[in-house]
Amino acid sequence: METNMHTGPATTALGETEQEIISLMAGAAQMLGLPKSLGEIYGLLYVSPEPLCMDDIMKRLHISLGSASQGLKQLRIFHAVRTVTVPGQRRDYYEPETELRQLLGNALREQFQPRLDTGRERLERLRHYLKDSPETSDHLHQRVEKLCRWHDNASQLLPLLSTLVKA
Repeated sequence: METNMHTGPATTALGETEQEIISLMAGAAQMLGLPKSLGEIYGLLYVSPEPLCMDDIMKRLHISLGSASQGLKQLRIFHAVRTVTVPGQRRDYYEPETELRQLLGNALREQFQPRLDTGRERLERLRHYLKDSPETSDHLHQRVEKLCRWHDNASQLLPLLSTLVKA
């Protein structure tokens, strides 16, 4: 018979400080263009003294199975949470990554680098389009070239940031 360890945390009401931290994380997620629920899940795991299962997360945050599942999936992709084993339990439990260096390094690798790669491709297509389009103004040519320089600068900055985060 499976021990019901998850009923303790799930029925514990969140304190004011815990709620504020969760709200702070939700706001940070939204600022980054991520779903609010993703920040709430990370925030809950961050304030929890022990790993939580998906049922605990759903109950404590009052979110749907879909939101909890998608949020945890995305957080695992970002390496912001890890799955842990709780003795005597069959379900997955989660705990947060709490090292800022690790979180930033993962975000740089998982979020920014792919977007820079996509941006480079789009800018090259735009350059070719402008070259083949005689009616395009000099102003637009200058702006696209400026965007390309911005992109090049960001591309050079990312490895430096990654090195600093690892230091």
